Amino acid sequence: MVTGAGSGMGAAVARQLAAEGAQVVVLADVNGDGAAAVAVGLPAARAVALDVADAAAVDAVVRDVLDRYGRLDVLVHAAGVDDPEAKQRIADALVDGRPIEITDSLDDASWRRVMRVNLDGTFHVLRAAVRAMRPAGAGAIVVIGSSSAFDTPVGYPHYAASKAGVHALSQAVAKEVVASGIRVNVVAPGPTETGMAARTPEALRAGFADPRVRPYATPEEISDIALFLASDAAANLVGAVLLANGGRFTT
Repeated sequence: MVTGAGSGMGAAVARQLAAEGAQVVVLADVNGDGAAAVAVGLPAARAVALDVADAAAVDAVVRDVLDRYGRLDVLVHAAGVDDPEAKQRIADALVDGRPIEITDSLDDASWRRVMRVNLDGTFHVLRAAVRAMRPAGAGAIVVIGSSSAFDTPVGYPHYAASKAGVHALSQAVAKEVVASGIRVNVVAPGPTETGMAARTPEALRAGFADPRVRPYATPEEISDIALFLASDAAANLVGAVLLANGGRFTT
C-alpha cells in the first residue's frame, strides 16, 4: 500500500513496486482520480480515495486491504502537504530584499492544516499499519520525511516542525515494533521534482541552484531509496532516517 500515490514520489513508488513484482499494489490518495490514473496499466493495482488526516478512513482502508488480500507486507507513506502561501511570501521577501517575517502572522488554520496532514496523518497510517502487521509478525513501513526537518528553512516553521515530528514519531515506533518483526524507516528527501516543487516560486527554486550539489532529485530516485528500505537488503536498518538531499548538507 502506498499513500500519496496519486502523484510525485508516491506514484513513483507504486509504479516501481508493481514493476518489481508486488502481487497487489493499493494506491491511496486524497485525489482518488489521480490515484486511479496512476493505477491504469499497473498489474493488480487498486486505487482508493483517502485523506490520511481522517483516522477512521485510514483504519477502514487498511481493514479492507486485510479483508481482500489477507495481509499487508509493505506500506510506503508518501502523503503530505506544504504551504504555498508561505512559500510565496518567503519568495516575495527575497525578491524585495526584505526580512522574511512569517511566524508572527502564521494563522492557526495554516499551522493545523500542515500538522493535521503531515504529522497526524503519519500517526494514523503508522498505527493502522502496525495493527495490520503485528499479528503476522512481519512487515516493512517506509515514511517519506523531509530534509527540512534538519535545515529548518527560514519562514517555514510549521512544515519543518511537522517533518521533525514525523521523523521522531517514526523512530519511536520503529524501536517498539522491531520486536514484532516490523521495520520502520524514513527517507528525508531534499528538493525533488514533484507537483509540490512545481508550485514553488522561482525565487525559492533559484536558491537551490547550487552547482556544487546535485540538482532536484527525480521522484524515481527517491523511490529507489524507499524500495531499498522496504526490501530484505535493508534488514539491519531500523529507525533510520536516510538524508537524500544531493549533498546540500549533512547531519
